[in-house]
Amino acid sequence: MSLGNEPGQLGRLISRKAARQESAHSSALRSMTLTMPRLTKLDWLLVADGSRAAVFRNEGPPHAPKLVVEKVYAIDNPPSHLQGSDKPGRINDFFGNKSAMESTDWHQVAEDRFIERIAADLEQDRKAGRFRNLMIAAPPEALGVLRVAITRAVHDTVVAEFNKDWTKLPLPELETAVVTALGK
Repeated sequence: MSLGNEPGQLGRLISRKAARQESAHSSALRSMTLTMPRLTKLDWLLVADGSRAAVFRNEGPPHAPKLVVEKVYAIDNPPSHLQGSDKPGRINDFFGNKSAMESTDWHQVAEDRFIERIAADLEQDRKAGRFRNLMIAAPPEALGVLRVAITRAVHDTVVAEFNKDWTKLPLPELETAVVTALGK
């Protein structure tokens, strides 16, 4: 028996498949709502960007966190043109044409090293048993560098990531932002 010989047979098969997919999707959504991350007592929250970062420890219940500053990081990172004065290098191709090479963005290099230093500190703190779960809030570029820099063991402790720059928020607003982002 081939598909499509009976009128409506193909349509019924497609609708059954769609119903199964919809059921799987809704059960996945239900399981996601049951396992939403929570900032439990003694969990850590890392709030970072390319030049500032702070690690907070939660001393309150999940529905009303009380964040306490654990560590603070900062670097003085002037613009790239103030850090490097070399003009871009030149390349000669096979045909004798000259092309300029892209110059190094020293500002970005310093930000990446800053984030890598934080990742190394997180690994030391994890080995020392200072935190069980970690939440991270950082803008996209810093979050990308951090994802690459953290070890697999630290990555396994991450329960939530927020694509937000919360480094300038005062502590009460930060606590509210975390509760709102977690959907409590």
